[in-house]
Amino acid sequence: MKRASEIRPRGSWNAPTAVDNVVLDADERHRRRVVLTGEKGISFLLDLPQPTVLKDGDGLVLDDGAMVRVTGKPEALLEVSAATVPELARLAWQLGNRHVGVQIMDETLRLRRDHVLEAMLRGLGAHVTPIEAIFEPEPGAYHAPSQHSHDRQAKYP
Repeated sequence: MKRASEIRPRGSWNAPTAVDNVVLDADERHRRRVVLTGEKGISFLLDLPQPTVLKDGDGLVLDDGAMVRVTGKPEALLEVSAATVPELARLAWQLGNRHVGVQIMDETLRLRRDHVLEAMLRGLGAHVTPIEAIFEPEPGAYHAPSQHSHDRQAKYP
């Protein structure tokens, strides 16, 4: 079986040269070791030194040098906005206090669709819109930095 033990971050490799594509939701993109099968049928072992969050557009380098593209699977999400930045910060705090995975966009928050959280957010004055999109939640505060970093990941000494 083929093996992938290296990741090339999106934008750092020639995506049109990919020999296959794996479509994974946010949970499935947090991996260390798993057998994956691409849309064209290529099966391979993803074998990374530590658990890593794969991002939409990343390339997985197979042992023969071929590349497999990672594509985020669209998920049922809620897009949350508020009238002011302090109100949005309060909403983010409420979600964080409930240990909810959140993706921080420019002026909105995204979270997995949940009717209880949707009602809570609307009750707090949020504007909530159901959407389908790729979900890339913020890593937790204790998420150890890895060799695979992206622009938004924290870098620690």
